Amino acid sequence: MPRKYEGQSEVNIGTLGHVDHGKTTLVQCLTGEWTDRHSDEIKRGISIKLGYAATVTMKCTSCPEPDAYTTAHLAKDGRCPKCGGELEVLREISFVDSPGHESLMATCLSGASLMDGAILVIAANEPCPMPQTAEHLHALEIVGVKNIVIVQNKIELLTPEQARKHYKQIKDFIKGTSVENAPIIPVSAVFAANMDLLVQTIEQVIPTPDRDGSLPPKMLVARSFEVNPPGTLPQDLKGGVVGGSIVEGALRVGDDIEIAPGYKTEKGFNPIKTKIVSLHSGSGNELQEARPGGLIGVRTSLDPAFTRADRLVGSVVGNAGKMPKTLSKMMIQPQLMQRLVGTESKQEIENLKLNEQLMLVVGTAATVGVITRLHGEQIEVELKRPVCAEKGQRIAIGRRVENKWRLIGHAVV
Repeated sequence: MPRKYEGQSEVNIGTLGHVDHGKTTLVQCLTGEWTDRHSDEIKRGISIKLGYAATVTMKCTSCPEPDAYTTAHLAKDGRCPKCGGELEVLREISFVDSPGHESLMATCLSGASLMDGAILVIAANEPCPMPQTAEHLHALEIVGVKNIVIVQNKIELLTPEQARKHYKQIKDFIKGTSVENAPIIPVSAVFAANMDLLVQTIEQVIPTPDRDGSLPPKMLVARSFEVNPPGTLPQDLKGGVVGGSIVEGALRVGDDIEIAPGYKTEKGFNPIKTKIVSLHSGSGNELQEARPGGLIGVRTSLDPAFTRADRLVGSVVGNAGKMPKTLSKMMIQPQLMQRLVGTESKQEIENLKLNEQLMLVVGTAATVGVITRLHGEQIEVELKRPVCAEKGQRIAIGRRVENKWRLIGHAVV
């Protein structure tokens, strides 16, 4: 049965995979939006920051499955692209496009914390697995993303026989993992081939999660910026904006909120208190109330200097007095992988050592921690930048290997 469309995405779907395997092209094919919007991304031809785009999934009332499935962008004029018939709205979905480059693993992990499901994109014209294909699959397993669709992209470059051989490589790669039975959909993103089957599979495999609307609001900040063009007069300035995903509860226009850990002072970090001026969905709709699902922009009454240039990325937004604790030290119980993924060496992962520096990704916050105490199966880490975290929360651990942060395991706070 079609859901009522309320102008906000219901679910966040990540796109992950090795660099240049076609993640951003796939999102553009489904949504019409190119998520690489920053000048460095355009210049270098790779994703650097998390990208966002949304679309509405639709189903033809006349066509058989899977032909019946499409998106608002692919339908273009609101009619079925196959038969010209009527389309019913299923839901709005939001894509979180993660960078595939090995040096941007922290960005990928922070994006994974926002995902309700994921598409693992694997290019058919390269051997499987490539280094970041394996690393990104481990990242999804670490943050607990279970609903995964595998896309075998770029099939236009192969013969049918070559495509079947590559499909077997994918099956061998995922054997014994948590996604062993995940569907594998062959597509050509540049020619929009097999998108109907992909949309049908997304609808079947990545459901809208059940949310508890009675919990206090909690939003993970993945972007922060200002919207004032240069030369704006003081009386015309608009407050700073934080963007991310609500994971619990709801935010409403006019709410008093707290952003933590906040801003740095000589005595440490102070939480920021402000008011919500307006709310916007990832697809540009103005909302009076925002709930979990999709990406939300929150315009505040803050001086935009606080939010400029992603200064509040990694923060948590909620109600004062009902926020997760801000921690500058943490006791964690690490679970290390046996071997390093994401490199060709596949070297064994050594035990953690006193005074070793680790990269810790907590929600959307990436920070560096120094091991100050080893206590049985637990370790204490002192953080260079504090984070908001709750007891029992899963976090990702990285270690410097050959001057790059590599994923080595996860931990529980």
